[in-house]
Amino acid sequence: MDLHSQYPALSDLRARARRRVPKFVWEFLDSATGNEHTKARNRAALDRVLFEPSILHGEITPDLSTNLLGQTYPLPIGIAPVGMSGLIWPDAERLLAKAAKAANIPYSLSTVASQTPETISPCLGDHGWFQMYPPRDETIRKDMLERARASGFSTLILTVDVPVASRRERQVRSGLTTPPRLTPRLLAQVATRPAWAMGTARMGMPRMRLIDEYAENLTGLSSTNHAGYLLRTSPDWTYLAWLREHWKGPLIVKGVMRAQDVPHLQAAGVDAIWVSNHAGRQFDGAQATIDALPAIRAATDLPIILDSGIETGLDILRALALGANFVMLGRGFHYALAALGAKGPAHLVDILDKDLRANMGQLGATHLDEVSQKRI
Repeated sequence: MDLHSQYPALSDLRARARRRVPKFVWEFLDSATGNEHTKARNRAALDRVLFEPSILHGEITPDLSTNLLGQTYPLPIGIAPVGMSGLIWPDAERLLAKAAKAANIPYSLSTVASQTPETISPCLGDHGWFQMYPPRDETIRKDMLERARASGFSTLILTVDVPVASRRERQVRSGLTTPPRLTPRLLAQVATRPAWAMGTARMGMPRMRLIDEYAENLTGLSSTNHAGYLLRTSPDWTYLAWLREHWKGPLIVKGVMRAQDVPHLQAAGVDAIWVSNHAGRQFDGAQATIDALPAIRAATDLPIILDSGIETGLDILRALALGANFVMLGRGFHYALAALGAKGPAHLVDILDKDLRANMGQLGATHLDEVSQKRI
């Protein structure tokens, strides 16, 4: 079967994913917070970034390779961390890590994933990133860092845009708890999604397994105020300095939306800035990441990563044109996984690769660093 004939775009994968997972899982994956205006702004702002197509430039063979933090990648994309990936599709973390290894792109594991660093370790390539939601207890902190390092994760991500739990009203209405408790209402949804149900039966109901080891298997918590919040703190500059001292590899701060914070991050020894509004899942009054990007680019010469709302190769070019060096997708790779199982992530990589090449051909751009010159 030619997957491109049936699923030529991420929107096709999203539509199929919705048909293959229970409604409460879909609400967990697809929802934002509040009235979801930030999520909508991400999309609308990307669409406002326009280019001038080129003519009479002859044949173009685009070079999509990208350098980031001393590594060369075949594409300027990676897999962003998503908590409880295993709820979205059974064994998601390992499947995504394997797909990233095959594509030679970064895979990011969340602290609140449904697998531990040790279980992902055999599937990791050379580009494992570990996203830390900051534990308050220093002993737990040190242990997590050592486990991530020993498991082969070379880059640390500190997520700073979750100081408190968000409301995520659609998710709450779905009846989802942490860990998931299958009420009659939820069981009725599961019964209509056999592939998800059988896979989950084989793997077991997903839990935040790393967190469980420190939180003594707490149950019955709201999905928006889970056990991870009982362990974490809202980090400050002193916390960041502690992490910089104790993590010897690249350190990325994720969730940056203000240019005035960037000089302080650079002075603190951060290796890259990750511009993110958590895909609209934390705060419904934030500007789009693509709108925040130019001022942040002007404030630093550090590498910049961007996420939130990216759906196409053209979106990736928009981010690069406004100053990003790299783009991460979270929801997109999970739509692909839920749509096609293990084949989905590789197909999404291929979709983005083909779309990047098609649009660079229209722009007459041979290298990614040329696209900023083509913007209107």
